[in-house]
Amino acid sequence: MPQPDDDPKKPIIPDDSPVRPARFVHGSIMRHVVTMAGTGAIGLMAVFAVDLLNYGYISHLHDKTLTAAIAFATAVSYVQVSVSIGMTIGLGACTGRLIGARQHDEARRMASAFLVVMVAIAAVLGLLTATFAMPLLGLLGAHGEAQQHAATFLHIVSPALPLVCLGMALSSLLRAVGDAKRSMRVTLTGAVVSACLDPIMIFGLHMGLEGAAISTVLARLAIAASGFLNLRGHAMLEWPERSAFGPSTRLIGGIAVPAIATNLATPTGALFVTHAMARFGLNAVSGQATIDRIVPVAFSLVFALTGSVGPIMAQNLGARQIHRVQEALLAALKLTALCVGATWLVLAVAHNFIIQLFELQGVGVDIVRLFCCWLVLSYMFVGLLFVANTAFNNLGHPFYSTGFNWGRATLGTIPFVWFGSAYGPVGILVGQSLGVVLFGSLAVVTAFRVIRKLEPNIMKN
Repeated sequence: MPQPDDDPKKPIIPDDSPVRPARFVHGSIMRHVVTMAGTGAIGLMAVFAVDLLNYGYISHLHDKTLTAAIAFATAVSYVQVSVSIGMTIGLGACTGRLIGARQHDEARRMASAFLVVMVAIAAVLGLLTATFAMPLLGLLGAHGEAQQHAATFLHIVSPALPLVCLGMALSSLLRAVGDAKRSMRVTLTGAVVSACLDPIMIFGLHMGLEGAAISTVLARLAIAASGFLNLRGHAMLEWPERSAFGPSTRLIGGIAVPAIATNLATPTGALFVTHAMARFGLNAVSGQATIDRIVPVAFSLVFALTGSVGPIMAQNLGARQIHRVQEALLAALKLTALCVGATWLVLAVAHNFIIQLFELQGVGVDIVRLFCCWLVLSYMFVGLLFVANTAFNNLGHPFYSTGFNWGRATLGTIPFVWFGSAYGPVGILVGQSLGVVLFGSLAVVTAFRVIRKLEPNIMKN
């Protein structure tokens, strides 16, 4: 006779308290959005700030091939991470909706099975990237020492992709149940580990770029471990059942597949921009790489909204409270406008300091100055697009977000960047910024139309 502790359906992580009800279906929507986005932003800002600091360490090695290598390797890594984010979006949307409908046991069953699928996909993708690193980097325009350094970085980091995918998934489950603080702790753990190890590896042990890669792997391990520890008490994991793999993959995959396609659009557009910049030399690539690291830190709140507003919308959709879904969208847009305005002011004042900090030269100075003083405003429309995508993914229209993101990455990027390249690297940056205005505006208008059409459908059911 099996003992209760041997029951395979019992949660792996014990629950010491009764399962909490869906917390986003009542109370102030704005308070929920601010709390979720604020805690999420703190975690993201810490991670990206460490990444920015890491780039600063590399730039102080006074080797342009290393800073360019970081830019090329990051462009490839964005593709990997985008696949992980897409699967995480599907996981969070489905579990949040089930929790909102008071089906906690089913949410746990689906999540536990899909975690295994996520890790397997990430492992295959990571190994393929490491194997074909050199030709992939060659397609971006990397060559010589910069290509070799970037390949070495990817050889070390890419096989550890399952760790970051697992950590992101566990953090997403914490947001789905409304535990913003513990979700923040997961990302903060990785940031702290990386912040401590980066200077030791790069300067103390004189390992340079390889040291930065090893530090990244150890930080990813810490994130995964922290995810398991912080999810304790929520009864969201159990030993996966074979019978759950098919249903969970179909249910969550229905959102995850278009979400992956959506998220792949952004790095694809970034790859095209990186390739265009590479034609103008390492200074241009270094300038673009600096912007690529400033943006996640400066707009952590905007990026956090995409993962934070989703569970709020999903729970209220599951509870059939459509007016609160629309209220969540409005609150997210208000926070986006506030964040972009404040960021513009800070970057415009601090742009000379940024240029000196990263020892930029030549056209790299012009690129960063133009971005900090003017083009940063285009991220208002990036924010509109991201928030609209969150609404689409959580309200049953994931292919809308796929369409808008790929529209931005193709029609909103390629012709604008191609035309702008005739005016040099600065023209490339201006073209990239103009392209997002159209698609960001159309996306948010469509999101409101989707919400307005939800209520009659909910009433019919």
